[in-house]
Amino acid sequence: MSAESRITELNLVLPPAPKPVAVYRPVVVFNNAAYVSGHGPVRTDGSLITGVVGRELDLAAGHAAARQVGLAILASLRAHLGSLDRVRRVIKILGMVNTAPDFYDHPKVINGCSELFAEVWGPEHGIGARSAVGMGPLPGNIAVEIEVIFEIA
Repeated sequence: MSAESRITELNLVLPPAPKPVAVYRPVVVFNNAAYVSGHGPVRTDGSLITGVVGRELDLAAGHAAARQVGLAILASLRAHLGSLDRVRRVIKILGMVNTAPDFYDHPKVINGCSELFAEVWGPEHGIGARSAVGMGPLPGNIAVEIEVIFEIA
């Protein structure tokens, strides 16, 4: 099943593709790879999920924020590539979590995005290499920032 069909089947609602807030491109295609710049948790109304995970946000809220970042990344990919069906596989995810100093479940937070991609492209193509780290603070106090490299057709 195609990624676009899966989006429909899963009833996923993508936010508007975020516009750059500095000097960068949201997506750069080089050869057969799409490099997606760091994205934040953009809601469908354009607002951002903010807060420090382990302080203002609990693990479940952090996980949901990471999933929302994944949806924003899908929106940028679709806007840039024309269709998510051009994506062959997830190569690498770097997830950065805005965390309190004593929060250690960064991988569980970033699972929100990883699980989304596995739902869209399946476990064979939707799960790639990954790093999940704690940071503080992130731009605009966003809860999560994620960048991804995809193989594309």
